Amino acid sequence: MHLYIAYKNYSSWSLRPWIALKVAGIDFDETVLPFYHSDALEKLGERYQIPAKVPVIEDQGLIIWDSLAMLEYLHEQYPEKKLWPDDLALRTLARSAAAEMHSSFSALRSQHPMNCRRQIKLQPSPEVQVELQRLAAIWAHFERANKPVGDFLCGHFTIVDAMYAPVMWRAVGYGLEISPSFEKWTQAMLALPSMQEWLAAAQAEESKWRIAQYDEVG
Repeated sequence: MHLYIAYKNYSSWSLRPWIALKVAGIDFDETVLPFYHSDALEKLGERYQIPAKVPVIEDQGLIIWDSLAMLEYLHEQYPEKKLWPDDLALRTLARSAAAEMHSSFSALRSQHPMNCRRQIKLQPSPEVQVELQRLAAIWAHFERANKPVGDFLCGHFTIVDAMYAPVMWRAVGYGLEISPSFEKWTQAMLALPSMQEWLAAAQAEESKWRIAQYDEVG
């Protein structure tokens, strides 16, 4: 399996399949395509006749170019990894929340781009505040759910945690307050060895790749 991603410091979509693969212990190779600094991503899109966007997974002759589709593929290929919970009600909740992340939160995405290296306090706009309240409501759903003991949304780490991983970095990076349960989940996510590996790589990229429009937010 080969995963194509972009900058670890900035690419929120790249983080999602990467962290799922790492936490699940699934072997893969990776290639970073720094699309602001080279045309490698455009060439990848041309090669496979897909949008020039990351992430992309190449596996067993298959090309997957949507993050949620990738995570579903991993669940199907590695059912023993339990990337979705077994319980139907909990799995339905998790899938709904993951899909909402995939399609929503446009103000948070645009006004607070992921930047793992940088921490500032930025007052959220009214539009972002509405979305932060929605995040708190989602976390409350999981707090009320009948689920196994554990620090992640479904007890153990699952796809829904991977989908919201970039939100964790946005909250940390811009000092966004959501809820106590979100903060508890944030600490669990940061404690993952794989998340610390991602952070170290993001920090190491600073000497090679910087994108001013993201570094100068706020």
